[in-house]
Amino acid sequence: MMVVLVLAASLWGIGWAMNLPHSARVTMVGLLLIAVTAIHIILPDGHVLRDTTGGEPALWIFIICVSLIVWGYSFLLSRVRQRASGAPSFHYEAPADAGPFTSTELDRYARHIVLREIGGPGQKDLKDAKVLVIGAGGLGAPALQYLGAAGVGTLGVIDDDVVDNSNLQRQVIHTDARIGMPKVHSAAEGIGALNPFVTVRPYHRRLTEEIARDLIDDYDLVLDGSDNFDTRYLVNRICAETKTPLIAAALTQWEGQISLYDPAHGTPCYECVFPERPAAGLVPSCAEGGVLGPLPGVLGAMMAVEAVKAITGAGEGLRNRMLIYDALYAETRSISAKPRAECPVCGH
Repeated sequence: MMVVLVLAASLWGIGWAMNLPHSARVTMVGLLLIAVTAIHIILPDGHVLRDTTGGEPALWIFIICVSLIVWGYSFLLSRVRQRASGAPSFHYEAPADAGPFTSTELDRYARHIVLREIGGPGQKDLKDAKVLVIGAGGLGAPALQYLGAAGVGTLGVIDDDVVDNSNLQRQVIHTDARIGMPKVHSAAEGIGALNPFVTVRPYHRRLTEEIARDLIDDYDLVLDGSDNFDTRYLVNRICAETKTPLIAAALTQWEGQISLYDPAHGTPCYECVFPERPAAGLVPSCAEGGVLGPLPGVLGAMMAVEAVKAITGAGEGLRNRMLIYDALYAETRSISAKPRAECPVCGH
């Protein structure tokens, strides 16, 4: 028995000398006890290894059971203390080889990395991703903020407008001090202040037919938060031609909708779902019909969520579905969407 205790103490001392985490040292000692127990169960009576390590397996089984009980009690007690103090319920230790991330980035993105569906590889995918956001207004503002905070490595934003006092009721990436500044530069400034590890590419101009293909083709994913149908149909067509996934949202007054369009992988495109643009005056603009201030934040955050999922492969996205949110009556519903064979954009 003394041999096993000496080995256990040696392993603990080696782990301490190598500055290994407490959990790693406990694991090494635990594996030693399991190995000794296995020796006693497998080898016959009188074997030299059994005699050297105590003779009977009952003693080691008892020690393992007591250790598990003590560990379980300590773990539950620490969780209770953490909840009572408001401390995080996990401890993230950065690996010695941080790969493409600095220690600051690892600490910043730790809540992502501990998510099983994202983890380190998913966070690396976010860092490598290039996402283009069309519009830096009500929908683009929160989407850009959350994508920047999430660590998307390259964010492009195109908008030809400037920050206006009337925007600040809902376009939360802009500030009063930036009234009159181009929205793309205001957004870039806001993202830079939030996360200096993100590269922002501002394009202060309108998205037109002449530049759309070259611009969109340089990105992995497009988020369309534009406020006019000409831009929406143009973005949809170019995304379909370049096989770039598109997350598009729209809103008016109290209601919003969002979906993911990726006809290269079997989903409908935007024009499949909306083959004809509504008649003039049927859908009022925000200036004409008004809009609830937090509503663009809800839909913009949803766009960012779907973008993170699309980039990392986490969960199930809004492929072949449209999510509709009614803020006035606190209702959410989902409707299915299918490709149209006669669609002029993606039909075959």
